[in-house]
Amino acid sequence: MKHRLVLASNSPRRKELLRGLGIDFEVRLIGDIDESYPNDLPANEVPVHISKAKAAAYMDTMTENEVILTADTVVVCDGEILGKPHDAEDARRMLGLLSGKSHEVITGVTLSTLQWQRSFAVTTVVWFKELSADEISFYVDNYRPFDKAGAYGIQEWIGYVGVQRIEGSYFNVMGLPVQRIYEELKGYFDFLHPFEV
Repeated sequence: MKHRLVLASNSPRRKELLRGLGIDFEVRLIGDIDESYPNDLPANEVPVHISKAKAAAYMDTMTENEVILTADTVVVCDGEILGKPHDAEDARRMLGLLSGKSHEVITGVTLSTLQWQRSFAVTTVVWFKELSADEISFYVDNYRPFDKAGAYGIQEWIGYVGVQRIEGSYFNVMGLPVQRIYEELKGYFDFLHPFEV
């Protein structure tokens, strides 16, 4: 049976990264999804918990041959989960926390069909240099990173000037661990011959 991939996300970065794998997919969006999680859930389990909640919300929309991909990314610094900032002040606070130290970027992914579901998390460690208040303000004011976990995009100015090194997948920090997704899906999609009938 030929499968069809559905990305359940409106993130431009996730769309760009998935396009890079060279297979066709459609984007499907539904209304608001409850992204809450238990307070006692360990930080490294939060993204998978949320990606599973997103997948559950899409189950009624699925057809027999579809694989739905849901994902959630969090930044964890000093044990605090940093999601998307509420406003410029919150973004500055988050970048101040990240300044001069390492943090983890964890993306939880759930792949679902009507027959099976697989979830996993991928972690990347990122080290930031000491960021000045002016650098933080310049970035927040000009790039408005309010749709990004941890208030930054590694592919933007702050990544060029602030990131000293990373350990793990760069693309995971952008929002989708595409190498792992490729490994998980290559039994269902012909990545090497996508245009052959």
